[in-house]
Amino acid sequence: MRKISFFIFIFSLFFFFFKEDKLKASDIIVGDIENGINLFKKNCTACHSIELKKKMIGPALYGITEKRSRKWLHQWIKDNKSLRENGDKEAIKIYKEYGNIEMNSFSQFSEKQIDDILSFIAENPDLRKKKENQNHEINKTDEINENNKEEKNFLVKLIIFYFGILSIILFWILYRIQILVRLNKKNEGEIKISFFTKLSLRINILYRKILENNKRKWFLCFCFTGFFLLFGIYEIWYFLMKIDVNKGYKPIQPIYFSHKIHSEINKIDCQYCHSSAKYSKISGIPSVNVCMNCHITIHEYNGDYLEKGKSRHEYNQEIQKIYQAVGWNPETRKYSRKTQPIQWVRIHNMPDFVYFDHSQHIITGEKTIKKLKKVSTVCNACHGEVQKMDTIEMSNDFTMEWCISCHKNVEIDNSNRYYKEYFPKKNTNNKNKITLDMIGGTECAKCHY
Repeated sequence: MRKISFFIFIFSLFFFFFKEDKLKASDIIVGDIENGINLFKKNCTACHSIELKKKMIGPALYGITEKRSRKWLHQWIKDNKSLRENGDKEAIKIYKEYGNIEMNSFSQFSEKQIDDILSFIAENPDLRKKKENQNHEINKTDEINENNKEEKNFLVKLIIFYFGILSIILFWILYRIQILVRLNKKNEGEIKISFFTKLSLRINILYRKILENNKRKWFLCFCFTGFFLLFGIYEIWYFLMKIDVNKGYKPIQPIYFSHKIHSEINKIDCQYCHSSAKYSKISGIPSVNVCMNCHITIHEYNGDYLEKGKSRHEYNQEIQKIYQAVGWNPETRKYSRKTQPIQWVRIHNMPDFVYFDHSQHIITGEKTIKKLKKVSTVCNACHGEVQKMDTIEMSNDFTMEWCISCHKNVEIDNSNRYYKEYFPKKNTNNKNKITLDMIGGTECAKCHY
């Protein structure tokens, strides 16, 4: 009997410890932190701060993996509604605390994906921020060293340039001294040569040795002078034609905005911000409310890309300027009535006597313009590769010649309903391409009326 009791006791102890180990193992969160960051950014930053310590629409998530069990967190993330319906006190308490606002359910997440997110949350954000700051300091030091090298190279080039100029001046002085010495020897006496005397000597030498009684040389001299006269007229004309042609114009804006970060890295479509470009005459400047659609939750820049010479702190200051403009307080998460309109500097601005319709080019001419200019989006045809620009600039001349050359080369889109009605069916099958200038695309009244 004693043996049986002892056996039962040992078995109970073994079962108890095995069960405890199993429970502990089930609470251990093991996941891919990098994947967790990406998942968190895509799915959670609308309500939760990526810094984890700041409270937003949802609670601050710092330390949540210590307060709650892994099993509970999995149930909450996948379907928090059913957790409340089953009478879970913690789930009901959180729901009431945040004004009965239901958190989105993420039933599409696998166990591993949730573990990846929880691994990111469990990581110490202070250490992560410290690492980022250290990396930034290293990058900043490298940039300073590169700038110092560039400055040194520039100074070396400048010194060489000045020495070159000095050498030319010295050579010219020596040459003049040699001429004076020869003149002195020739006249065998001291001669005081004035400026006008030197000038008359040169004219006489030119006349006697080159032009005297030589019609051919006179003709060559006339041609030479005429060539320079015509060249001068051409240069003046070229200068006049370039007045107010501002290719490369890149003004400083009141709020620094990187199209590369927004358009290329975060894949925001051009027409999300410039929504009127497709259906209106002008592309329009997006209102601050459009910015706040994202920046109501994104109050700090945490991307991997940093423009040369810029820091995260500078990007964050620009986000704060948006808040000041719209009167948003990120701490209280409320709007005030104190707004400051942003005075953007316009870059692309057609003269008043020119009519240009964005919608006509984007809708009607999208396919053929993209084909001619070999661009991925029709916007790039005129504005350049905006998605790769940190600071936006004018990429083309935007002169009348530039517009006409496009109209002479771009074909009409035969699949467009307007052109189907404009041309008979017989002509649309013609092998010869039909360009815009053939249908009045270069007439003055098309753009000037």
